[in-house]
Amino acid sequence: MTFSNKKTLVIGASENPARYANKAVKMLHDYEHEVYALGNRTGTITDTPIHKNWPQKSDFHSVTLYIGPTRQSDEVMDNIIGLKPKRVIFNPGTENPKFYQRLKNAGIEALKDYTLVMLQDERY
Repeated sequence: MTFSNKKTLVIGASENPARYANKAVKMLHDYEHEVYALGNRTGTITDTPIHKNWPQKSDFHSVTLYIGPTRQSDEVMDNIIGLKPKRVIFNPGTENPKFYQRLKNAGIEALKDYTLVMLQDERY
């Protein structure tokens, strides 16, 4: 199976294998997407390092969120918009209408979906 690489920023990454962000990093890697994992603590998920600092490059196709609206500060929103991804995926529990509007105003798609299901259904 061949997939088109969609470089993805996973926000809320954790070494805890029970966390959905951890599962997403693994599955994105399995589906041959380049992943930048951003979390509160450094570590690794399989061979993917977890970073505490925002990426410097802005060549992301997708950003997938695993942090709730209370952790989506103006600074977080500004950093994501500054990366100019094609879309931001709001996984269950991360929905934020205020952020949807900011993304729309910036020309970025806000998608309420589930990254793991999108990958399995070949909709990613």
